[in-house]
Amino acid sequence: MRLATWNVNSLPARMPRVLEWLDRTQPDVVCLQETKITDAAFPHAALEELGYASVAAGDGRYNGVAIASRIGIEDVRRGFAGEPGFPGLEKRAIAATCAGLRVWSVYIPNGRSPDSPAFEYKLAWLDALRPAAGEEVAAHSALAVCGDFNVAPSDEDVWDPQAFTGSTHVTPQERAAVKQLLALGLTDVHPRALKGAPYTYWDYRAGMFHKGEGMRIDLVLLSDALAANVRDAYIDRDARKGTKPSDHAPVVVEVELPPQDGS
Repeated sequence: MRLATWNVNSLPARMPRVLEWLDRTQPDVVCLQETKITDAAFPHAALEELGYASVAAGDGRYNGVAIASRIGIEDVRRGFAGEPGFPGLEKRAIAATCAGLRVWSVYIPNGRSPDSPAFEYKLAWLDALRPAAGEEVAAHSALAVCGDFNVAPSDEDVWDPQAFTGSTHVTPQERAAVKQLLALGLTDVHPRALKGAPYTYWDYRAGMFHKGEGMRIDLVLLSDALAANVRDAYIDRDARKGTKPSDHAPVVVEVELPPQDGS
């Protein structure tokens, strides 16, 4: 199975690029984040023309998540118990089962700055995600929690640790929250870079992409047993190039699924 995750930074702005990328890369399942589109306006028909069924959760603001699959979608779940809102409930998590693989697409809050209420919201969101993910780990041997975590798990995941002193994405609290997720029985799949450092996000400002000043904040967490069957994992850096790109690049993971019951 080819599984992908991509923060598209506005599906209305990026839809032609998304369709071209899907047609070229042909993932079996793709998780999308920061879709910035309402459920009523979501382009299910355009995705269906490429063979993808899709489910989404979004209100058109600076959030929104979706899953598109060409191998079926069932048992859809939007949000999770205990998910906090700031100030109202945002659309930051959606889950579905695709041909035996339980998939979550998540978009963790940015956090803005460590001294802001948004940072406390981010930590609360991660704290609430942990028991929800734990239930999924217990229920599904083949599980993928994918998305924009807005956390660089280690200093190796940023271009210059000193440049992030006093910033979000690298604080001990955020990194501890990701480690607690992994302790549930999940593995952080480290993708290779087809060129340059293995980063997934580069700010639009100051030519950071061309200077290689990025971060790895888009993660694919697989259940431990499933992670042992990863055949390849890479960052499609070319998708960050060209006209009107997202500031994130897709992460693609090739993994062999265990046989389903009865097969």
